[in-house]
Amino acid sequence: MGIWRQIGEYLFIKKRDPNEPRTSWMKYMHGMNRISILIFLAALVIILFKLVILPLIRK
Repeated sequence: MGIWRQIGEYLFIKKRDPNEPRTSWMKYMHGMNRISILIFLAALVIILFKLVILPLIRK
């Protein structure tokens, strides 16, 4: 499975493979991965805001 497909499944963009076994530990892992991806994206937005948008506003 490719990295982009995994990220798509974590964020509910792509449907997961119906033949893949679904265990409770897998659910926990996917949940933690989903949270970490969302926090990472939020941090990127904050960094972009601080480095790009704030200097433009202050001029």
